[in-house]
Amino acid sequence: MRLLHTSDWHIGKTIFGQKRYDEYESFLLWLSDTIQEKKIDVLLVAGDIFDTSTPSNRAQELYYKFLCRTASSPCRHVVITAGNHDSPTFLDAPRELLRTLNVHVTGSVSGDPHDEIITLKNKNGEVELIVCAIPYLRDRDIRTVENGETVEDKERKISEGISLHYKTVCSLAEQKRSQTGKDIPVVCMGHLFTAGGKTVNGDGVRELYIGNLAHITASIFPETIDYLALGHLHVPQTVGRRENMRYSGSPLPVGFSETKHQKSVCMVEFSGKKPHVSLLNVPVFQHLETVTGDWNHIQSRILELAALNSNSWLEINYESNEIISDLRERLENIIDNTDIKILRIRNRPVYDQVLSEIESESLDDLSVHDVFKRCLEINEIPPEQHDQLLSTYQETLNSLYEEDKQAQ
Repeated sequence: MRLLHTSDWHIGKTIFGQKRYDEYESFLLWLSDTIQEKKIDVLLVAGDIFDTSTPSNRAQELYYKFLCRTASSPCRHVVITAGNHDSPTFLDAPRELLRTLNVHVTGSVSGDPHDEIITLKNKNGEVELIVCAIPYLRDRDIRTVENGETVEDKERKISEGISLHYKTVCSLAEQKRSQTGKDIPVVCMGHLFTAGGKTVNGDGVRELYIGNLAHITASIFPETIDYLALGHLHVPQTVGRRENMRYSGSPLPVGFSETKHQKSVCMVEFSGKKPHVSLLNVPVFQHLETVTGDWNHIQSRILELAALNSNSWLEINYESNEIISDLRERLENIIDNTDIKILRIRNRPVYDQVLSEIESESLDDLSVHDVFKRCLEINEIPPEQHDQLLSTYQETLNSLYEEDKQAQ
């Protein structure tokens, strides 16, 4: 049996306002072709299908067209779980209809862990795979709030709540496996941030839970799991150096900072319960490049791309002792009559000069947590209260991120 594990599509994501629907369509067509070519039996999509909880009509069209193509392919089953960017109710709404196409969706935690167990059968009606389809666990799903809680209490409850949920669902999967009387593989899907996970600046990955995430380690995942298919981190990687526990990573770079990493999906082949994992590289459908240096270097690189008839999208970081006040105009003149687009320009000398004159900082250089810390300092809040207030602030942010705008 052959599985394909992917996640973090973020359909609808823009880069500095530039829409990317053609790029997403190309990826989904490539994925459909790969499913055909590799004779994939089961497709696993571990969250963040869309970039927002209110996807556009075009984003939805791409999603449903892909599911229809997959349903008519050799792939027997598709299992989709929600990520923190997805609307649980939006994904769940067509669940019964999609099930007729052998597309199984788990958008939210229902309260009954049996709902997160999906038993997949082969053409002969025999069980061939058990999937623990666990969606992104929101704060309210895994802990209760009590008055007088400390930061440590919240972190402990979150860690314990996540661990208990995975253990409960995986225990039910083990029972299902025992009932079949066969060594059927158990796959678990999840969307969370594990300790030691690699991220890159600007990847948009938010802390999913309040406080320190170091408590969420590979040890919380039960031994029942033969393959763990995770989503949320955009860099392909293993969990705790275990080859059968993986993040597939995002198939497309969500920003310029991700362009240095080769994007891929995970192909998992089972021989009995033992998985063999190989990575399938995703082609580059839209070239993104950051060009950093002085004017001569930037001009030379753009002219080189233009000579290749490139349609690259560029981020320009001008760094030099020479101040160029008309940098944007110069760049626009160079790319005139080409298909190159410049999406962002950072004129470091001018930027530094302005900062030195106003003795201030740009909000672009500060995170929301940095701004909150500055507020605490300006208002002379006692240092011993900072940790508790920062935790409460993070909790408030999480509640805003987790609001399901599609829910009634």
